Amino acid sequence: MWGNSKQTNSSPVVVQGVAVPSYEKDPYSSQPASSYAQEPMGNFNGCKGEEQPKQFQDVAFSILFFLHLAVIILLGFMYGQSTVTQNSYGNGGDLLLVVSLCGLVAMGLSSISLAFMMKFPRILVKCALIFTIGISLAFAILLTISGQILMACLGWLNFAVSICYAWAVWNRIAFAAANLVTALTAVQANIGITIVAYLFTIIGFAWSLYWSIAANGTMSALGQNSMFLFLVSYYWVHQVLFNTVHVTTTGVVGTWWFSPMEASSCCSSAVSSSFTRATTYSFGSICFGSLLVAIVQALRTLLDISRSQEDSEGGAILVCLLQCLLGCVEGIIEELNKWAYVYVGLYGYSYLEAGRNVMILFQQRGWTSIIADSMVENVLCMTSVGIGLLTGLVGIIVEGVAGFIIGLLVGFVLSSILMSVVSSAVNTVIVCFAEAPSEFQRNHPELSNEMRAAWRESWPEECGF
Repeated sequence: MWGNSKQTNSSPVVVQGVAVPSYEKDPYSSQPASSYAQEPMGNFNGCKGEEQPKQFQDVAFSILFFLHLAVIILLGFMYGQSTVTQNSYGNGGDLLLVVSLCGLVAMGLSSISLAFMMKFPRILVKCALIFTIGISLAFAILLTISGQILMACLGWLNFAVSICYAWAVWNRIAFAAANLVTALTAVQANIGITIVAYLFTIIGFAWSLYWSIAANGTMSALGQNSMFLFLVSYYWVHQVLFNTVHVTTTGVVGTWWFSPMEASSCCSSAVSSSFTRATTYSFGSICFGSLLVAIVQALRTLLDISRSQEDSEGGAILVCLLQCLLGCVEGIIEELNKWAYVYVGLYGYSYLEAGRNVMILFQQRGWTSIIADSMVENVLCMTSVGIGLLTGLVGIIVEGVAGFIIGLLVGFVLSSILMSVVSSAVNTVIVCFAEAPSEFQRNHPELSNEMRAAWRESWPEECGF
């Protein structure tokens, strides 16, 4: 976490307690420094965030989170025993063998995929665009064969949109590739972040098991009226786990950007300090944004259940419209969280301040269209699907068709964990490049030159240099 540089020699940037000199003139800034101060917003100047005092942010939401955990644990002890005794489990030796073997293969392939992405970033971005078109075409054909006319029309429309999107962004492949390479370099220099990610995945799996016992037991004893609250609980915990990894990754990549000596080993001090901040001072902010998404996800799940039980056509249409509306709301909140948590991890802002400030930054830079680009996410998704298919083939060898399904799921989930770390790193790279391109040039000149060349090629007007 670092403080805001006022672009003078007397005000150094502070990264993890280490002073990093800044300079009065920023030769790589995309706008003159004075232009950012024309319309100050609170304590944010629109140019660069400031390190916040070490205090707990959004405390009420972290307290609420732990209170809700205590309630779920208590309910599990009170009513979960009946659920456990009613279920009998056979010999899980074969299942354990398949999961373990596929897990090892998936982790190995994920590590190899990072090196492959570093070596051939542009080729992978192109393949991802073609992959997206191929998936939309496959869905359109399947819907047409199934005889669902309306859904088939939407499928073919989505296929057409995919082609138009690929054509529109093809000249911006260099931009996506440069961001991906920079993010991968930061992650590989601090690969210990992945340990945090896998640890939280294990916690998420254990939580899912306990939640299912507590929820089934409680609703069996007291009725279904508490279903919504249990759904909120389930999604809230998983969102908190995911966003804690996101904020930790952001802090590590930010330190690597400003002070690479502090973030240049597997388990560097940047990893431990960023994880500590994410789970202490910024935990309330993580709980705040995660709760918003969890509520919307719980409502969508209830609508899915209602839709499956709805007999009338008019009611089904209404439920479908509500699902679409909630889907849009969920997408907006998740997009805000993605960028807000970068500022939470970098500077320790509260959730609302972080969301507001990072959007002001992009508006000042004129980068609102740049952050909507999802080419890197397409690459990561394609990689996860590919690893899932390969581990599925390993599963076939061990356990036949059932082994393929297990291997596919294990491979996809484990690779997605690593890819989510890369995605967080990419988002942080974009924010840091908007704020501090000169520091990047001083600390990582080769990557900086590649980045600036790619941005000039893809966004000549927006990049400004």
